Amino acid sequence: MHFSAPVYRLKRQAKLLSRKSGIPLHQALDHIAKQEGFDSWSLLAARATAGPTAREISCDLVPGDLVLLGARPGHGKTLLALELIVEAVKSGKLGVFFSLEYNEDDVRERLKDIGASIVSLGDRFQYDTSNKISAGYLMERLSSAPRGTVAVIDYLQLLDQRRTTPDLSVQVSTLKAFAEKTGMILVFISQIDRSYDTTGNPLPDRADVRLPNPLNLSLFNKTCFLNNGQISFQAVV
Repeated sequence: MHFSAPVYRLKRQAKLLSRKSGIPLHQALDHIAKQEGFDSWSLLAARATAGPTAREISCDLVPGDLVLLGARPGHGKTLLALELIVEAVKSGKLGVFFSLEYNEDDVRERLKDIGASIVSLGDRFQYDTSNKISAGYLMERLSSAPRGTVAVIDYLQLLDQRRTTPDLSVQVSTLKAFAEKTGMILVFISQIDRSYDTTGNPLPDRADVRLPNPLNLSLFNKTCFLNNGQISFQAVV
């Protein structure tokens, strides 16, 4: 069954309904769920988690991993990436969110969408929205980070936007060597090509990744793809 919008947007609709109508949030959630064809929000949420949770994915990440996390716009890839950071922080690790797409207010809003905040995460969470983000910049920023740090790069294709930086393939190869040497866990949020058609495959895969310039996707040893509430996570053989 397909939802009319990603779950996080449905939650936002429920919050707005709760404020506008003055009804408790749980009632607003159930109301939105009924519009989606479910008797309650809990049933919708159970259907939405068709695949591993952020906690389960987090448990399968090991130092040196390069993870490709892809989805079309609006399907929750950034929220899942932030959830992975939250799980890292909960386990005592450092989580860092690098974004060429978001500003500080955007980061705060996305954290709010998953029930977290910069304050609640404390000093084990860092974020960086510099326009200088590139492989060299990332390695410099993470040079003193402890082994097992989870760093999210938002997003893969934007690393390739500046003429002064190396080709994307060179940057990713360099970051792979860096992750293996230092024990970093690097998660790259990725765009999916507009040609992706759900009728052929309910979830995108590596063949659907948008690549303006060549990149060997086998550099990533784990992949995670999302679509309409479903998640596929696997190690690349």
